Amino acid sequence: MKRELSGWFSPALQKEMPIAAYGDYGFALLLVPTAAADYLEYERFQLMETLAPYINSGKVRIFSVNSINNESWLNNNMAGEHKAIRHNQFNDYIFNEVIPFIKTNTSSETPIITCGASFGALHSMNLFLKRPDLIDGVIAMSGVYDLTEYTKGFYDDQVYFNSPCHYIPNLSDEWNLNHIRKSRHIHILTGSGDYEDPQASRNFSGVLNTKGIHHELDVWGHEWKHDWPTWRAMLPLYLDTRF
Repeated sequence: MKRELSGWFSPALQKEMPIAAYGDYGFALLLVPTAAADYLEYERFQLMETLAPYINSGKVRIFSVNSINNESWLNNNMAGEHKAIRHNQFNDYIFNEVIPFIKTNTSSETPIITCGASFGALHSMNLFLKRPDLIDGVIAMSGVYDLTEYTKGFYDDQVYFNSPCHYIPNLSDEWNLNHIRKSRHIHILTGSGDYEDPQASRNFSGVLNTKGIHHELDVWGHEWKHDWPTWRAMLPLYLDTRF
């Protein structure tokens, strides 16, 4: 499996941001880490190993970025409004730096699907919903789509605009809604075992339904916990059967 590590000094984040790329061809899968993890997290937990057949066959090319959650929502020494500012800088980094990097290293026509587990699921869903003109779909695993679960009681406009459960019910921009509705790949997956919150996925599915947004909700059984064995089973299955 081809593996390349690169990066650059991000103007949006004002720091070096590494990125890992796996494979040569196929649609682009942009992986967003869980919680406080880094760009090699999915590799360390053997997800790349399970995805190797799809990478080597040219079905998918994977790009994995760093998180900055420790500098935003998980930073207990930072004021809530500053956390929101930092999070928006991460969004800008993805939209204005990572997406062009992926296009440069694939093609302008290559579909891009965001993907993440746990906190990465929320970010992946939010990135897609905010810019469906740049991102073609999302695979969100074991997510909670209400950002206030992570904000320790802080709430302002920027929390609202980064919390899909909050802003999607009020989204009325037809241009944006039509781009979202065109996607064939909005996949919401969750287990029902320890530390999973399947009701969060059901709730967000209901929100999407009220806006006429076609998507797939897939709730797995109680044997599937909020842990890597679940995500190592989910993502290969979806690459094999939905793409």
